[in-house]
Amino acid sequence: MRVEFDEDTCIGMYQCVAEWDGFERDKTAGKAILLDGEEVEDGVFAREIPADAELDAKFAARTCPVDAITIYDDDGEQLIP
Repeated sequence: MRVEFDEDTCIGMYQCVAEWDGFERDKTAGKAILLDGEEVEDGVFAREIPADAELDAKFAARTCPVDAITIYDDDGEQLIP
């Protein structure tokens, strides 16, 4: 399972940080950061989700008020949002 995070879309509500420790607050930028994320396109970061964190990552994506977080299954199919 993989997560993509669009940093430019993020508005800094930090709900993802509360749901999954794969995200962290960047108080300077006023946005969340996807830890260990690799920039796959301008402002979009991605990483694999550890098997034991899949549920938390899904909750993080579902709580994002601006849909800045997308979850993909192992076949590349979009699950959330």
